[in-house]
Amino acid sequence: MLQVSNLSVARGGKLLLHDVSFSVQPGQALVLRGANGVGKTSLLRCIAGLQTPTSGIILAPETVAYAAHADGLKGQLSVLENLKFWADIYGGPRPDVALNSYSLGNLAYQPAANLSAGQQRRLGLARMLVTGCRLWVLDEPTVSLDVQNVALFRKVLKAHLQGGGAAVLATHIDFELLAESLDLTNYIASVDMIFFHV
Repeated sequence: MLQVSNLSVARGGKLLLHDVSFSVQPGQALVLRGANGVGKTSLLRCIAGLQTPTSGIILAPETVAYAAHADGLKGQLSVLENLKFWADIYGGPRPDVALNSYSLGNLAYQPAANLSAGQQRRLGLARMLVTGCRLWVLDEPTVSLDVQNVALFRKVLKAHLQGGGAAVLATHIDFELLAESLDLTNYIASVDMIFFHV
């Protein structure tokens, strides 16, 4: 599903991570660990195809579903219209399953801009379901979620994995998953490594 080999990642001209290698198979989740600023987000952006690594190889599916701090929503569209928008782009499943999975049915016709931060985060996560993508890349997915909705996310993620999907996520939350963990502290680039931006 995903193979990362000898990857080096930089941000703002500074080399953050060096020689990162791992693989994720269908049905597996990998949790990235490390202190704030270590390079988790930059690594996830590379996997999602939004950032180019300085070196190394990423073998991933052609389409990857990515959820980060911005929820990828159009504020003027309703909850249902947002999900239809993403389903149409990816050719994914109908939005009703996503609505039900995140208890958004009663908000289906509300503009996304009128939702609370937690509701917007649930809608952003529901967007992952309508993409139909087998690989999910998630950066702190439970920010703004209360305990009940963290449980909803855990249930959806477990179902995704049981259905043969895979996930790579950065989080400080224990989701009680049978997941591998990768401490990125072990891959911090040393100060004598220099990154030249071409």
